[in-house]
Amino acid sequence: MLDFLLNTAIVGLCATLVMDAWSWLRQPLLGVAPPNYALVGRWVRHMGNGQFRHPAIAQATAMPHEAITGWAVHYLVGLGFAGALLLLAGPGWLSHPTLWPALLFGLLSVAAPFLLMQPGMGAGLAARRTPNPRAARLQSLLTHTVFGAGLYLGGWVAHALTH
Repeated sequence: MLDFLLNTAIVGLCATLVMDAWSWLRQPLLGVAPPNYALVGRWVRHMGNGQFRHPAIAQATAMPHEAITGWAVHYLVGLGFAGALLLLAGPGWLSHPTLWPALLFGLLSVAAPFLLMQPGMGAGLAARRTPNPRAARLQSLLTHTVFGAGLYLGGWVAHALTH
């Protein structure tokens, strides 16, 4: 169990860091601003008051510590996805990480923003209420594909450190 948790932490941190690097690089490369995780924190903090959906999260009342909450949730979700990949792929995957399961899992992880976060934060199902839904969807798909590549890289880092 301790090995699983350690490997989950390594893979999840690597994948989320790679995703964050992509998010910061896409501004100079594509003109797309990085995500504002304070708004994720605001959304999560409002859940404590029983409010799970907002017409527009940016217009919702600011909450104490929303930025740190948003970043913590972002990394915890990354760890959760890494743990799920390791459970589904099995222990053999870390012995020789392969790209396709990690990329596929990264692509499947886009269901979280499409089906939960975007609707809950006021952007609608799969960003349909945003000014440019196609662009928002494409960015989500690209970012989660990069997350999948980060899972693959994290698998090799975990393999090197723990095997």
